[in-house]
Amino acid sequence: MSDSAERRVVWVGLLFLVVGVQVAVGENAKATALTNHGGRLLTGHLNVGILWYGPIPRAQKKAILSFFRSLNGPEGGEAQVSSWWKIVSSYQPGETKLPVKVLSQVSDENYSLGKVLIKDFIKPLLPKATGGNPHTLAVIIASKGVTVQDMCAGSCAQHGLIGDQYYVAVGDPEEECPECAWPFLPSHEKVGKTLLPPSGDVGADSMVKLLAGGLAGAVTNPFGDGFYAIGHGDHLLEATSTCPDVFASGKLPVDPQTGGSYNAVGDEGTKFLLPPIWNPKTSSCWTPL
Repeated sequence: MSDSAERRVVWVGLLFLVVGVQVAVGENAKATALTNHGGRLLTGHLNVGILWYGPIPRAQKKAILSFFRSLNGPEGGEAQVSSWWKIVSSYQPGETKLPVKVLSQVSDENYSLGKVLIKDFIKPLLPKATGGNPHTLAVIIASKGVTVQDMCAGSCAQHGLIGDQYYVAVGDPEEECPECAWPFLPSHEKVGKTLLPPSGDVGADSMVKLLAGGLAGAVTNPFGDGFYAIGHGDHLLEATSTCPDVFASGKLPVDPQTGGSYNAVGDEGTKFLLPPIWNPKTSSCWTPL
């Protein structure tokens, strides 16, 4: 077996790829350069199936669905969600655009598998999320009070493979892991003041930020042999988790209606705070502002 093949077996065998282990902001915070290990990436059209696990508030569903729609939006200005997604698309050979479509949505409001989603419980949720549609990314969105595997134990969101199904799983971190809700909630691991969320809902904007990182990782390192680096403590770093939490090159604008800080505008003028992302063309971290 070749070295590259052995590495793939090791990483895929982990099943869970870490997203959201981010470097604390500070004068000496630097990104770790990502390396392309030559593996397959998600290309073409990215079809998505969403499973809402638990009673997800309407405000949170609205923010998340708006984020998905915004990925395909116009790129008329720099501070656009679609401009952020263009960086994700640029990892692909030929910089092919990666359109995103939500094919299906299903709800499991009664926590059919309990309130701790370890990988064994995530597995049966995946076909429900995709609705049986092949070549579909399963996205599990868990409500407040649900602990997703490894939340607050090295990762704030998950993506990976279970069998041949790739997926992203995120939860509302407000109660389960406030560290993962930074910069909207205080964190002893981060340096910098907290910000008000652009939508006015800490859970909604935290999950959008985590979901963005999960999607970026799922596209650029879906099988564990794509773009990644090994950081301090053997943490796996990917497209967003390798970048320090610096959300703009200058001062962040503030939405006059909510008082929330944002760095990208999307569908119908909705404001978002998206994580910085590694730009493979410039070998540096990029933000919309």
